Amino acid sequence: MSHSKLFTETEISETLNILHTPAVASQMKQLTVGIAGLGGLGSNAAVSLARAGIGKLVLVDFDRVELSNLNRQAYLLEHVEMLKTEAIADIIRRINPFISIKLKQNTITEQNCMSLFKNVDIVIEAVDGAETKAIIIETILTQSETIPVIAGSGMAGYGKNSIIKEIKMKRLILLGDNISEVAPGVPLMAPRVCIVANMQANAALEILLGEWK
Repeated sequence: MSHSKLFTETEISETLNILHTPAVASQMKQLTVGIAGLGGLGSNAAVSLARAGIGKLVLVDFDRVELSNLNRQAYLLEHVEMLKTEAIADIIRRINPFISIKLKQNTITEQNCMSLFKNVDIVIEAVDGAETKAIIIETILTQSETIPVIAGSGMAGYGKNSIIKEIKMKRLILLGDNISEVAPGVPLMAPRVCIVANMQANAALEILLGEWK
């Protein structure tokens, strides 16, 4: 039987300093990423950013974990029926309990979008509905002069890695194939969803660490 050990913040920080170099690790701890939606994209992006050593996450979702989510989302059987915000916080705290996590159980609207994400450095858009997706992108890009948005579109099905792409438009990055929609024989499955989620997390780091042109 394996035995867990509680590590100190210093031990975790020193490990990240070795893995990422002190300069990068220190910069990461100062950054705040907002994630709109904690389904397949948002939950997996949050886990990747937590493992990378991001300092603060602002996590927004109104929904609860369902059994049908587990084929592509980061949750476990024990999280079914929990609020997604609380469930993903549980996972992140097991990875690094010293990440600052701000949880917001909200439906995102045009009226509250900016207040939900007002103090973040970047927003990962990871919602299901096209209308809410459009609200997030339009509101942040028009009402903020600095916050970039990383959105996902087209990750249903499996295979076809070659058509997953990145489109850059000023402060907006769109990731996915921009084509694939859920349909009979074209389900949402973990591999493709997680590829796009990790591309979102990767793009966020590229921008926040000053390497995006």
